[in-house]
Amino acid sequence: MSLPHTVPDTVVVIGAGPAGLMAAETLSAAGIKVVIYDRMPSVARKFLMAGRGGLNLTHSEPFERFVTRYGKRAQVLRPVLEAFDARALCAWADGLGAETFVGSSGRVFPKAMKASPLLRAWLKRLEGQGVTLHTRHDWRGWDGNALLFNDDIRIIPKATILALGGASWPRLGGDGSWVGALSAKGVEIVPFQPANVGFQTAWSALFADRFAGEPLKNIAVQFAGRTVKGELMLTRGGVEGGAIYALSAALRDAITKTGYADLVVDLRPDLDAGQVVNKLKRASPKDGQSNRLRKALNLGPAAIALVHEVKADDIKAVSVRLTGAQGLDRAISSAGGISFNALTEDFELKALPSVYAIGEMLDWEAPTGGYLLQACFATGVAAAKAIGRK
Repeated sequence: MSLPHTVPDTVVVIGAGPAGLMAAETLSAAGIKVVIYDRMPSVARKFLMAGRGGLNLTHSEPFERFVTRYGKRAQVLRPVLEAFDARALCAWADGLGAETFVGSSGRVFPKAMKASPLLRAWLKRLEGQGVTLHTRHDWRGWDGNALLFNDDIRIIPKATILALGGASWPRLGGDGSWVGALSAKGVEIVPFQPANVGFQTAWSALFADRFAGEPLKNIAVQFAGRTVKGELMLTRGGVEGGAIYALSAALRDAITKTGYADLVVDLRPDLDAGQVVNKLKRASPKDGQSNRLRKALNLGPAAIALVHEVKADDIKAVSVRLTGAQGLDRAISSAGGISFNALTEDFELKALPSVYAIGEMLDWEAPTGGYLLQACFATGVAAAKAIGRK
């Protein structure tokens, strides 16, 4: 057994995703020595995956609306989101040469619409600030008061920041395998659940074979008093897509409680009920229902088939019964993780002084649209500044 390596002047960051890298940058910019350890062969894999969709960094909507996107955790996250808000994040990205712009939806992207140029510039900045990065170092918990890694590596730092991610997209490195090590130390963990995820329903074989993979565009979905406009994707076993993800927390919780959730789909949200009725009245009585829906309301084949599949009487209230959420391996993000009851306001673990936890390890969730990355960055900044004040 090797002896622990004590580094009282160094902060160890475990996890090289957005939260961990931002914490490392903030600390090193303040003159604090930082070493990052990551279990994967390369860093920020989930961040790079997000870049395939354009890298939605944050959202430009007013802050009071922005903070509500964090649901039950809005108030606890408010201080850090105010301290490092969307404008601060855009200024940071611009400073790395990844000039940002606001899309038509209000979402904020780098002009390159990729993560890799930003990540390269970021890693170069960290190197210039003296940050050391070690990949292929799998954290195993503690041996006494020393951090234990594979190859019998033991380290006792000044402070530790855990940025190990949630439990979604496990092949990219975040699989929640850290839960055991923290639970053993008395840290309260809320069980993981899929977030920003698709849902299951019982399509007929004919409908699934014909329309799996077909999008329903310019629709609106409604559940639990909330309506979201956007796009819905039909899958072989259910539905997914941006409009669904925005409602996924409420849908998932309803299914957990009652076994199902009835999603209401409005196939023509641009028309009110009276306009729909009038257009259908003007359709030729010789046409069958499908032709009337196509000609009078300009519905596509997938939308018309959905009306028939669920035997809907009203194209503005097509009810689809959902019976389960897809698993964590299909989820964009996860709910659950370290309970906020286990943390101080500075993200220090109450059971483990000088150990901090940030990012998706914590029990919060938010829809897609830039909210996930914003909170990861903001918690990284907050924990780093807290360490800097000590």
